[in-house]
Amino acid sequence: MANMPTITIQKAKKSLPRLIEQACRGEEVIIARGSELVVRLVPVTRRHGKRQPGVLRGKLEILPSFFEPLPDDELKRWE
Repeated sequence: MANMPTITIQKAKKSLPRLIEQACRGEEVIIARGSELVVRLVPVTRRHGKRQPGVLRGKLEILPSFFEPLPDDELKRWE
């Protein structure tokens, strides 16, 4: 990671719109605090295609034990 171009927080404050555009184009944008790399700017990924109800029908199995109460020691770990 040390060979990647980095930008300091101070410079990033001044050029955030440009950095966002770079990240959206797939360029790696690394922001540093001094010499310490602290943040990688990446675009939010978008879902492709529509959700299809029933796509996993017949591929998953829920066993009857799933509906049984949890043992006391397990319940205590959830508290």
